[in-house]
Amino acid sequence: MYSEKVMEHFTNPRNVGEIKDPDGIGQVGNPVCGDLMKMTIKVEDGRLVDIKFQTFGCGAAIATSSIVTEMVKGKTLEEALKVTNRTVAEALGGLPPAKMHCSNLAADALHRAINDYLSRKGGSGDGQDQSAGGHERGS
Repeated sequence: MYSEKVMEHFTNPRNVGEIKDPDGIGQVGNPVCGDLMKMTIKVEDGRLVDIKFQTFGCGAAIATSSIVTEMVKGKTLEEALKVTNRTVAEALGGLPPAKMHCSNLAADALHRAINDYLSRKGGSGDGQDQSAGGHERGS
C-alpha cells in the first residue's frame, strides 16, 4: 500500500518539533480525517535555513510533513513556494489515492508558514499559496 520511502519517513521522521521564535508559522487541518499539521520556519537572506513540523495524523500525514521539510530546507522562499501536493507525493514514490489529501496539507502548511513570514516582514504574502487546496483549513 505504501512505498518504502513513505514507511521510512513515517518510522523515522525528519525535522520533528517546533522552532523557538520562528519567523513563520503555518497551521492546517482537515476536519474530515482529523489530520492537523503545524510547520515553523526560520528564514535568513531569503532562504529557509530551518523548518520543523508537528503533525497529528496518519502515517501518510507524518511522512508528507517530513519529506516537505527535507525538500525545502536551504531553498529560497520562491523555490519552496513551488512545492505542490504532486511534488510531495512524487518525492515519496506515490501515495494511495485515499491519502493524497495528506500531501495537500503538507504543501498548504509550508505555504502558510512562508506567507506568515512574508506578512510579518511587511510583504502581503497574498497570492503566494500555490497549493492544490480543496480542504477546509484551520488557523
